[in-house]
Amino acid sequence: MKQEINLTVKPGYVKAYQEGYPLISQESVLDWSKVKGEGSIIHLLDDRKKFIAKGYYGKQNKGYGWVLSTKKAVKTDVAYFTGKIKSAIKYREDFYSDESTTAFRVFNGEGDGVGGLTIDYFDGFYLVTWYSVGIYKFKEDILGALKSSVEYKGIYQKKRFNTKGQYLDDTNDFICGIKASEPLIVKENGENFAIYLDDGAMVGVFLDQREVRKTIRDSYAKGKTVLNTFSYTGAFSVFAALGGAVKTTSVDLANRSRSKTEEQFSINDIDVEAQDIIVEDVFNYFKYAVRKKLSFDLVVLDPPSFARSKKHTFSAGKDYVKLLKEAIQITNKGGVIVASTNASNFDMKKFKDFIAKAFKELNGSYKIEHTFSLPKDFRVMDSFKEGDYLKVVFIRKLA
Repeated sequence: MKQEINLTVKPGYVKAYQEGYPLISQESVLDWSKVKGEGSIIHLLDDRKKFIAKGYYGKQNKGYGWVLSTKKAVKTDVAYFTGKIKSAIKYREDFYSDESTTAFRVFNGEGDGVGGLTIDYFDGFYLVTWYSVGIYKFKEDILGALKSSVEYKGIYQKKRFNTKGQYLDDTNDFICGIKASEPLIVKENGENFAIYLDDGAMVGVFLDQREVRKTIRDSYAKGKTVLNTFSYTGAFSVFAALGGAVKTTSVDLANRSRSKTEEQFSINDIDVEAQDIIVEDVFNYFKYAVRKKLSFDLVVLDPPSFARSKKHTFSAGKDYVKLLKEAIQITNKGGVIVASTNASNFDMKKFKDFIAKAFKELNGSYKIEHTFSLPKDFRVMDSFKEGDYLKVVFIRKLA
């Protein structure tokens, strides 16, 4: 039986929780000292002790916990999580029936009613990601709910938290069923991706960029030279090449990006030797490209929201204008920059302000041709705009 604790919400935050805001922030609650352990059930009360919402305590980078229900009598047991998971699956029925795409998100945290938890589907395998010790305390109930709701080949997990530098337990990522092949080949809009369910924090592809990759393949790549920066395993490069790009250049600082990108090309029957794969700090590569007078028809910018190398620190909120200016200078006139960020601390309007500022400082001109946010399977709440973190803009350089 989990501890249930009454906590008082500060007056300035009461209305937001009454209207469905799901994140329990540190600053919104008066008496956190009452809470002794993660996974505790929290009752949020106003200053007159009137019940507002029920949630759980679990620290992650976003806050101190998540609201689970506005009904006090709700029990957070297997039946509760089964209801949430089945509702999430029904919302994504069309994804299950699409044979051209066999990798997608099944459960997207607070968008599906349980913040701190995501579940992804990879051709019959399910990957559960826990974002705090608090949500991990519900592990048995959540896994029981998942097993009773779906047919599965196997279930894996990722623990995106630690306690004093140590993960909560030392088990591997495989939970039950049969183990997936390494790599497991999944499809996205008819193309192949090699993913690894039990090889570190990431599996090899970011599913939230599905529609962006398709747009590059179908509408922008043919006959073009393409630069893919912060390229990870080269997913954008793969779709550009399959869309008829003359050549792709993939740049990433991580040593393993070369072999991973080569693998993605190979499983799609793309000539690896005809592509450039460069292990280098992206900002150093920009300087090299300017020095060598290299330019591209299509430049993809998809940096992490924060990154650090030996010589550079990048923060999307502070440094994206600089990054755009670097890209603009090596984009051909009439070319396109695909600017992307997953930073949740600013919105699309602010992102477009960054674009305007970068072009203004270079006395350039542009037009915006497409914008993207999260796809349907990455469900978000109307009352939690921060959850719609993805911002992608296709920018045509006019001068």
